[in-house]
Amino acid sequence: MASEQISIFDMFKIGIGPSSSHTLGPWRAAQRFVDALRVRGVLENVQQVNVLLYGSLAKTGVGHGTDIAILLGLSGDDPVTFDVYDVLPKVDRIKSSQRLILGNTHSVAFEYNNHMLFLYNESLPFHPNAVTFQAFLADGSAHSETYYSIGGGFVVQESDDQASASELDLPFQIDTAEDVLFWCRRTGLKISELVLENETAWRSEEDTRAGVLQIFSTIKDCIYKGCHTTGVLPGGLQVERRASKLSKRITKDRSYDDYESWLAAIRAGGKDFGYILDCVSCFALAVNEENASFGRVVTAPTNGAAGVIPAVLQYYITFHDAYSEQKIIQFIATASEIGSIFKKGATISAAMGGCQAEIGVSSAMAAGALTECLGGSQRQALMAAEIAMEHHLGLTCDPIGGLVQIPCIERNTMGAIKAITAAQLALQSNPEKAKVSLDAVVGTMWETAQDMNVKYKETADGGLAVKVPLSLPEC
Repeated sequence: MASEQISIFDMFKIGIGPSSSHTLGPWRAAQRFVDALRVRGVLENVQQVNVLLYGSLAKTGVGHGTDIAILLGLSGDDPVTFDVYDVLPKVDRIKSSQRLILGNTHSVAFEYNNHMLFLYNESLPFHPNAVTFQAFLADGSAHSETYYSIGGGFVVQESDDQASASELDLPFQIDTAEDVLFWCRRTGLKISELVLENETAWRSEEDTRAGVLQIFSTIKDCIYKGCHTTGVLPGGLQVERRASKLSKRITKDRSYDDYESWLAAIRAGGKDFGYILDCVSCFALAVNEENASFGRVVTAPTNGAAGVIPAVLQYYITFHDAYSEQKIIQFIATASEIGSIFKKGATISAAMGGCQAEIGVSSAMAAGALTECLGGSQRQALMAAEIAMEHHLGLTCDPIGGLVQIPCIERNTMGAIKAITAAQLALQSNPEKAKVSLDAVVGTMWETAQDMNVKYKETADGGLAVKVPLSLPEC
């Protein structure tokens, strides 16, 4: 059986928050269901649609916007292009009218309280994030499909043939960190260079470059928007946005009117250690506050952990004078390979592995990418990734109220700082003397995920989710 082959654009997907597994994945699943109805030639004969949410999708679905994403996906809207300001208004229109326009072409009756079913006590064995769509046709027959959102916006069905999707003739087949080192030793290429060579199996170099720069453009816009938006996050926890106030303190009275001049204003503040910490925290908060507000973000590799890599990349750009297309592409390419190793060897789904699978993986990705971009060797980059994950092992996913806010937003700041620390440690170390390999920590993470109690896997049934009263502010 062919091994899984993962592109940069599998690890980094443009979408809408707040969750890749609970929002973007179900959105894509809904789109796939509509496509399946269209292919079967029955779309115009559908009279009613039921949506059945299982496991983690049921327990934290409302807080994660699963229901919202599914309604938009069934409507034929796309998370890459849909107007983020119309997310909630459109869903309100669907609920009030009790009509759903499937694929933007065929109107059917849809009563939210009767046709969107949250099966809190039921879970399917293949994966905790399961959704079944049922379409009832005019002739009395029905069509049903079940999809699994396995993390990072990836969606599969049990019948999917992974091998058939993995038949590309990649220059370098990589499944483990040891594979990375094998090809690096054999070719002398950097990790990012291996990745970019592999990407040519999917598309031209020009298309890859343009795609990565589009990813960065979305990240940049997200950071800037998040740093200049005030108010309270939706969902009922009354969590106040902090990135805007922090950005104002950082830039003081220095004037600016766009991203570039804002970047110059930040640089003018110097390189004091505390100042840099504030900046990194500000960048991470900005992204995840946007994520929590149904804003446009990039899975990195998930939405819940979407702020770590952007914060570290923004740190690199700001404080290492690395605002160049070449450096940005190098950073994102390296990060994607490390993320793919974790997806192949463990998981990037919090519903499967807790928050170590999201913040931990994103921190490892950022650490390895930063290390390479700062001149570290291939072994030092992998060492940095290992260090970052080693100190996230066992991290649980316990969102208060089922929302991607507490403790999720602050955890992104912690993941970013740990990534920078891991990179610095690796750059000052001899990887030949490292006691723990990246492959060992990937395996350990997966074993830890399997041992972890299910209540700590994005169910809001344990940890802070049950210990902190919902009326308390984030602290």
